[in-house]
Amino acid sequence: MLSKYCFAAVLAVCSVNVWAHYPYIDCQKTTQGVECEIGFSDGSDAIGSEVVMYTYDDDVIARAKADQFSKVHFDWSDEEFYIQFDAGHEDPAEYDYAEF
Repeated sequence: MLSKYCFAAVLAVCSVNVWAHYPYIDCQKTTQGVECEIGFSDGSDAIGSEVVMYTYDDDVIARAKADQFSKVHFDWSDEEFYIQFDAGHEDPAEYDYAEF
């Protein structure tokens, strides 16, 4: 009986590694443009991941890769835009310019 509980405990702990971790993005307007920090819901960074700034017509304005601090920088756009971090999950993380 004890072995069943031990097996269940080991299975529960090991299954934590396969839980989904969703992307997040948090952006701030700076004097130079826009700075966004990206990562995952488990607290891990997304160093080297691509982030894209789009117009509302889904035209690409700019692309950037996250630096060693998991941050990206964009020049401010005079067009309405949104910024997307698509980590390959069903729901990419987005930040709309109206949130500034």
